[in-house]
Amino acid sequence: MGRPRTQSDSSRITFVIASRNRAAELADVVQRLLDTTDCPIVVVDNASEDDSVATVRRVGARSAGRLRVLELDTNAGAVGRNAGVAASRTPYVAFCDDDSWWQPEAPAVGAELFDAHPSVGLLAARTIVLPRDTEDDFCRQLADSPLGRRAELPGPSILGFMSCAAMVRKTAFEAAGGFSEILHFRGEEQLVAVDMAALGWELCYCPQLVAVHQPSQVRPTTAAQDARVMRNAVLTTWLRRPPRHCVSATGTLLAGAMRGPDHVKAAGEALRRLPAVLQRRRPLPDHVEEALAVLEGG
Repeated sequence: MGRPRTQSDSSRITFVIASRNRAAELADVVQRLLDTTDCPIVVVDNASEDDSVATVRRVGARSAGRLRVLELDTNAGAVGRNAGVAASRTPYVAFCDDDSWWQPEAPAVGAELFDAHPSVGLLAARTIVLPRDTEDDFCRQLADSPLGRRAELPGPSILGFMSCAAMVRKTAFEAAGGFSEILHFRGEEQLVAVDMAALGWELCYCPQLVAVHQPSQVRPTTAAQDARVMRNAVLTTWLRRPPRHCVSATGTLLAGAMRGPDHVKAAGEALRRLPAVLQRRRPLPDHVEEALAVLEGG
C-alpha cells in the first residue's frame, strides 16, 4: 500500500490532529496513519465530552509509543494545533483533521521539499474529497494563483491554505505565532498565511503532496459555518489590513447580520473581540499587501 515506509519520515514529520467530540472518526484516522506511515502523531483533544480520549488511547496502546495525546481543559479550537506543534520533536509538521489524512508517500515528499527549499515555511497539498473521490475546488484556485510560480520554488506562491491539507516548517509556524485565539476556528488559515509571509517565509501549493478529506457528518449547520467564516474574515481584516479594508469589512459584517440568527451571533462575537483586535493589530509589510492586492484583483 503506497511506497515502502522509511525511517527518515519518522525523524522529520509529525502529524498533528486537533479534535473534539468525534471519537470514532478520530480513531479511524489515527489508525490509518499508524498503518501507513512511521511518523509520530500528536492528538490534541479540545475538551471533548465524548470518549475521544479513552478511544484514541486504546488505539495508541498498540502504537509502540508513536502516539501522544494532549488533553486541553477548554475547547481552544484551531489553537489546539499550536499545542500539538509545540509538542512535536520533528522539524516539520503535517496537519490533519479528525476527518482527513495523508497519502502514505506524503511525509517523505514533504520532508524532501522542505529540505530542498529552506525559504519555504508552508506547503499546501492537493486534496481529494471522499466519497466522490474528486479534487477539492480550492485546489484549482491554488494551482492558478495569480502570484505565479518562481523557478526556485516548488510550486505556485499562495497566501491561503486548508489546515487539513497543509504541512509547515515548525520554526516558521511558531515564529508567526500559530493560529489565533481571537479567531478560534473556521477560516483561521488566512491570518497564519499572511503572518508567515510578513516574516519572509514562502508558501507554496504542491500537488505532488496529496491529502484526503472525508467530511464528517458531525458538524455544525452550513449556515453556522458560513457565519463563522464571515466573522473570522472580518477579524483578520481588522487585525492586519489598512483602514479602507477595515471599513469595507465592517460593512460586510453588518450586512451579513441580516442573513439570519447565525450571522447575527457571529457579528456580535466579532464586535466583542474588538478590544483584543486593537491590542494585537499589526499592519502588514508592503510586499504582503501588494501580494494580497494581486490576489484580490485576480
